[in-house]
Amino acid sequence: MAIHTRTCHICEANCGLLIETDGRRVVSIRGDADDPISRGHICPKGNAIADLEADPDRLTGPMKRVGDSWVGIDWETALAEIGARFAGIKAAGGAAALYVGNPTAHDFALGMQTGALKKALGVRGVYSASTVDQMPHQLAQYWLYGHNALFPIPDIERTRHLVILGGNPLASNGSVWTVPDVKRRLAEMQARGGKLTVIDPRRSETAGIADAHHFIRPGSDPALLIALLLALDDAGLVQPGRLLPMLEGWDTVWAALRRFRMDDLARACGWDVAAIRALAAEIGNGEPTAVYGRIGVSTAEFGTLAHWLINLVNIATGNLDRVGGVMFSSPAIDIAGGSGPGSHGRFVSRVSGHPEVMGEFPAVSLAEEITTPGDGQVKALVVIAGNPVLSVPDGGALAAAIDGLELMVSIDPMLTATSAKADYVLPPCGPLAKDHYPLLLAPIAFRNFAKFSPALWEPLPGQKRDWEIVAELARAIAAAQGISLPPAIDPRAQLDRMLQKGGRSLAEVAAHSHGLDLGPHVERLPDRLFTPAKRIRCAPEPLMADLTGRFADGLAAPPPDLVLIGRRHIRSNNSWLGNAPRLAKGPDKCIALIHPDDAAARGIGDGDDITITSAAGRISVPARVTDEIMPGVVSVPHGFGHSRPGVRMAVAGARPGASHNDLTLRGRIDVLSGTAALVGTPITIAPSFAVAATAVAG
Repeated sequence: MAIHTRTCHICEANCGLLIETDGRRVVSIRGDADDPISRGHICPKGNAIADLEADPDRLTGPMKRVGDSWVGIDWETALAEIGARFAGIKAAGGAAALYVGNPTAHDFALGMQTGALKKALGVRGVYSASTVDQMPHQLAQYWLYGHNALFPIPDIERTRHLVILGGNPLASNGSVWTVPDVKRRLAEMQARGGKLTVIDPRRSETAGIADAHHFIRPGSDPALLIALLLALDDAGLVQPGRLLPMLEGWDTVWAALRRFRMDDLARACGWDVAAIRALAAEIGNGEPTAVYGRIGVSTAEFGTLAHWLINLVNIATGNLDRVGGVMFSSPAIDIAGGSGPGSHGRFVSRVSGHPEVMGEFPAVSLAEEITTPGDGQVKALVVIAGNPVLSVPDGGALAAAIDGLELMVSIDPMLTATSAKADYVLPPCGPLAKDHYPLLLAPIAFRNFAKFSPALWEPLPGQKRDWEIVAELARAIAAAQGISLPPAIDPRAQLDRMLQKGGRSLAEVAAHSHGLDLGPHVERLPDRLFTPAKRIRCAPEPLMADLTGRFADGLAAPPPDLVLIGRRHIRSNNSWLGNAPRLAKGPDKCIALIHPDDAAARGIGDGDDITITSAAGRISVPARVTDEIMPGVVSVPHGFGHSRPGVRMAVAGARPGASHNDLTLRGRIDVLSGTAALVGTPITIAPSFAVAATAVAG
């Protein structure tokens, strides 16, 4: 028996684990009480690592599609065939696309290799989970602070009031905010006299422990945020303090904001003016306050505008770069200082002319790039650690588009709704045969830390790590075209160089097996700014235009009768954990939450199967009638839909659920960031028996 210290790689929390093993068998997993960041906390996903490591459905070697069947193939042959087929497609004028899933953000070594594959494929813009998740954060930060990786982080350990819009950290363990053991940290904040306010169309798990919860119409966050700014202004509570000399365009912003009427804004978001003024008085009372918005804000038609406004609220109250407010990290590896600041609009997509954002095109545009003929039509697709058929809007359309490709390669350990459509599946080894370092997630943690977790063991013979697969695939594709690539980056050596740039070495960090606490955040402005004048650009032209144009024009539009939102469960993380028995057990999670008034008006009872229809498609799921959801809103979780043809996931297949994204629409996006508007899809609902009866009668 052996006990290994480890960091959980599944979600952003990065909890410390103690993994007991017998040979290569995992005996037990428990929280590491000596981890200074997670303090022994563990959620069900940490225990599920044992399921991921030993999953009987996990592929152990490359697979090739032959007709309707899969056959095993050796690595050398698979890579050579892929290279040759891709070279033929390129020679005939076809183009390639690369889709990168969010597990890549949790694998530092894999992320270091994607640039070489991008070069070999000859792609400019890539597609990723970022534009169905968090790109509005990055774009707002790029325009305001000069770098897309400058995330303002709620200082939960010292704040007096935390205001959360559209976030549910009790389910996510923090999202775009690494904060393990968040429930206890929130309780500690409340115990010292702090307050938690949650603004969400659903009384979520986090709202359930909050001191105050307010419903809000899905997608209307900008209206509330503008109203809060105007209420602060009316009450004389706009006090940027030491930030004022750093603000560029501050008066320009206020001139635009003051054109809006409080009554119109309140009506749009479903609040009373008095309630808005009361919350503004609390936010602007001078106490350290942090306003934080997450996926319910990001995945909406005005996601970037909303995140800009959240930053403006924190600036207006003097809570940006303030102890107890929102702060910038001092990470052991500074990804902001070590990379380009980001980009917007350097080039556009072929079909719809979407501007690139941080080198990416909107994931919603991938299907049209595959199906639209002409120069540059995508004929080959590589998917790394992603399942876009379930995670991208109008998944049925994307699935049909993929069927028309000449070549698809999926780097995935399972046959999922997406990889089942591939010509080749290249499976990585199990997670415990990989090193872990939170390269992208430590810089957004509530506290500065560093921790390196070496692999527990080597991959089995014939298996490869993700980064090795990507590096070798890039070289095979390049070689088939006569392109020379530099040698693959050794991830540990590169990590060591990055740490040394910050004054530490990999050996030093690795010597602290439970993790290295680097202390709380400190004031970083103006030195931390990447703008040319070291000033905060408060009035970026694209945001001002969106505010006074698209948003203002649509402010008076009546909301649809019924709209769809998603949700997350503590026992899930997108679609890639559906086959873990520890997570799949228990009550059915893929159910629709419906308010009693909406259910009664449509003859729906608790537990009934209902059919939900949108312009994209329809799904059927059980209903739960509950007042935890506001009237006019239906919530269906994302990450389900494992019943598609070809999926080989026995546990997930036993309770496949339905895909939330069979209802979302490709045409609804935040035009600034290209992010899918998963929030607020107009829908209709009816009992499934009634829909079936109508179909028969028709």
